Parts: sequence; structure tokens; C-alpha cells
Amino acid sequence: MSGHTTQRSGARLEFWYEFASTYSYLAVMRIEAAAAAAGVEVRWRPFLLGPVFMALGWNDSPFNIYPPKGRYMWRDLARLADKYGLPFRLPSQFPRNGLLAARVALVGVDGGWVAPFSRAVMQANFAEDRDIGDRRVIADLLGALGLPVDDILVQAETPQNKQALRVQTERAAEIGLFGAPSFRVGEELFWGNDRLEDALAWALAHPPSADSA
Repeated sequence: MSGHTTQRSGARLEFWYEFASTYSYLAVMRIEAAAAAAGVEVRWRPFLLGPVFMALGWNDSPFNIYPPKGRYMWRDLARLADKYGLPFRLPSQFPRNGLLAARVALVGVDGGWVAPFSRAVMQANFAEDRDIGDRRVIADLLGALGLPVDDILVQAETPQNKQALRVQTERAAEIGLFGAPSFRVGEELFWGNDRLEDALAWALAHPPSADSA
């Protein structure tokens, strides 16, 4: 039913997220079901926040730079995870390195398995306290999804795929992203997990024109 609605409405949004991002965890776990119910197509855009933060003059997560903000964020994340019925465990390391996961996710965009892979990585990081920067952990997650682990890891590390992630991250800065998760409908930007529903509603109210890409 949701597929039919998506085709009829033509509504879509870009979903920009980072695997080390706390609030991206919530959005990744929620967006596919929410978008399907609304009849909105999701275009997954994994990227890296590190270069974006560096351009803003930060060499670490703002939640680490400003400890009171960090303490609030962790409590807020726990409350929201409980609200959504999502598991949550305070990571023993934050932020973790999401580079390999992002490269693999980019392969998954073309392969059609980016959504379940992204959920698996987020759950590993924020519910199971596993090191998503560890190649063995990523391999385990791919294997659990029944995907060809070795082939995907080789493809993820090709120069072409590495460059594609760099370009995507540069694109994030170009369009004015300053955090994750972010949702983009045309030129309209929505920032934060709590703006997911607003972004979906905007996408429905402002479908792309017939000649837009």
C-alpha cells in the first residue's frame, strides 16, 4: 500500500545522516516506516560530520566540547528511545568512527539494502555498544543480513566509492548542512530527529515538478 501511495504522490525527501550521530540513530530507526506510512520516497544520503564540524571550527562533537550540552543530550536520547520503543545503551566511546560504515552504506544505496544495514549499524553502536569502526563488526552486520560480505567490503574501499563519499560530504556542506540528521525537500532544510514528521508533511505538500530530477 505504501509503495502505491509513493508512486501516486511523487513526494520524496533526502535523508542526510551520520553513523556516529546520536539523533541520527533515532531517525534511522524511524524513517522508513514513517515515510512508507506517509507515502514519501526516502533518498538515503550517508555522509561524514567530521569535515563539516572542522569547517565550523570544531575538532570534536559539540556534545563533547560543551559538557552540559552533552549530559543533556544523553538523557534526552534515553528518554526519546524509550518513547519510540527503541533499545539504548550509553556507548563506551563517543563519537565512534563511522567512515567504513558510511562507505558500505553508499554501496547499499545502489544495492537496495541501505535501510536495513543502516539500522543494524545504528543498533550496534547505540544499543549494543559495539565498535562500528571495526571491520569485523561491519562484516558481522552484513553477514547477518545475508549479504555478500567480502564483495561489499572490497567495493566499499574502491577509489571510486571513497571519492563518492567525499563528494557527498562536500555536497552536505554546500547545501548548508551543519548537523545530522537533516532532511531536505527541494531547497527546504529540516534539522533534527524531531523534524522528521514536519519534513514528511512538507514533502507531501510540495511534490517535485514533473521535470525535476
